Amino acid sequence: MKLFYPSLSNMRANSFWLIKRSLLTSLLINLIGYAQAEESDVKVDSVPVAKNVQLEQESKGYAFSNQTVIDLAKELAQSPMKPAEKAPQTLTDMNYSTYRQINFQQNQAVWGNTPTKFSVQLFAPGFIFKDLVSIDVVENGRAFPLSVSSDSFTTPNAEISKLISQVGKYAGLRLHYPINAADMNDEFIVFQGASYFRAISKGQSYGLSARGLAVDVAEPKGEEFPMFKQFWIERPSSSQDAIVVHALLDSKSVTGAYRFGIYPGKPTRVDVKATLFPRVDLKNVGVAPLTSMFMYNNSLDGPETPDYRPAVHDSEGLQILTGKGEMVWRPLNNPKSLQVSAFSDDSPKGFGLIQRHRRFEDYQDLEASYHTRPSAWIKPLNDWGKGHVALVEIPSNAETNDNIVAYWQPEKGLKKGESYTYKYLMTWSNDTPVAMDSPRIVRSAKGVKLFKTNPEVVIDFNKMSDVNVDDLTVDASISNGKILETILVKNPHNNGVRVYVSFDPEDAALSELRVQLKQDDVAVAPTWLYRWIKE
Repeated sequence: MKLFYPSLSNMRANSFWLIKRSLLTSLLINLIGYAQAEESDVKVDSVPVAKNVQLEQESKGYAFSNQTVIDLAKELAQSPMKPAEKAPQTLTDMNYSTYRQINFQQNQAVWGNTPTKFSVQLFAPGFIFKDLVSIDVVENGRAFPLSVSSDSFTTPNAEISKLISQVGKYAGLRLHYPINAADMNDEFIVFQGASYFRAISKGQSYGLSARGLAVDVAEPKGEEFPMFKQFWIERPSSSQDAIVVHALLDSKSVTGAYRFGIYPGKPTRVDVKATLFPRVDLKNVGVAPLTSMFMYNNSLDGPETPDYRPAVHDSEGLQILTGKGEMVWRPLNNPKSLQVSAFSDDSPKGFGLIQRHRRFEDYQDLEASYHTRPSAWIKPLNDWGKGHVALVEIPSNAETNDNIVAYWQPEKGLKKGESYTYKYLMTWSNDTPVAMDSPRIVRSAKGVKLFKTNPEVVIDFNKMSDVNVDDLTVDASISNGKILETILVKNPHNNGVRVYVSFDPEDAALSELRVQLKQDDVAVAPTWLYRWIKE
């Protein structure tokens, strides 16, 4: 049921999530065949480069700006993709246990002994991380490639140290900053593997991941995984609490220039600007993709085998704020078969995968600490036009597999020869960071109506203590079948109201349910959506 390794809590906080991503790739293929960082360069202190930064010897660097990455991506898109350089087989053949013994030397951290509050540590290639990544640092408007020395990593043996040094490149990076205590530099954001990255805020532990771009998710031909081939990290001044990372994305179908303005703290925010250059016409492309895990929660989904934990998930619901201002809540499923849902919209105001329950008692897991997993909210900062929020739910029997994907899919896709710019703000908070004082859906469950045989769902809304239930109406609909009864009562245990909806699916294998609370024909709470599937 649960995979255990030595020092499990530390492993979960550092690298185990990376295996989940690899498993997600296999699973998909098997199943289907609020301030922004300034655009100008971050100012740096006029101090010498730290000795522990391994810059190319005698290098004077080269002029760099965000336009540098855009020009590179545009040029790359004019020709077919060249595969990324690969690590030697000796490194990629190593098992996970051996790879875990390769650790970046903290005394080698970039800017580790300077007034800058941020420091950078790096990942060695090996195990499943076969693709080599170039990493440059930017100081005073000039970029300097980072090299690898035999002292950069502690390794199990001299042969591995020598190989890593000869390779001269990395598998990814992680940033450190004192988000929990002033005297401790915490790892708070990681870029490693394809275009994946993940972040945490104060008091959180790693959970769901983000990606630069998703291509052909849940398509029969298999998913394409764009890769961040090169990073540039701008050095902040000693007084700055933000850092800028640039990334060059490359893939068979598309290239891209990414700029991440990163603000660690409570909560951590990432201001993203992505400029994309398709090599081909792209129909199934996902902007601002999020990847997570949902096994069960014992209210809508129960475990396949007995489990002492009431719930197991990194995220429990998809929330959407539509272009018209409607808030939508869709509980997640762990279905028996692959499920793809599309929520059409025009100029969306936000969407995200949310982990709403924040008490240990909700999960009872001492190692995974699911109650501290972050939510991730995407707020578009320019007009994204027409399209839909896509939700992909993949059957899974192991919590080590990420089986949930959500992203924005433009209505007309992306056209070859054109460029596209998407700007958005990611917030890694404990809950949806919008409409905090408005009612929320805090629980939903399903069962059978008492003394009947019809299925019934129950939905709890909070923050409605002053509402007279006699003034409310329940607007409930079903795509297949019919609604039999709706009941609305006060719920003093969460200062809100509870809605009961019983229905008859009329032998349908699948039905879409929609429930909305209204007062004077105006919605007063988020819209509840759910895909009921016959068991």
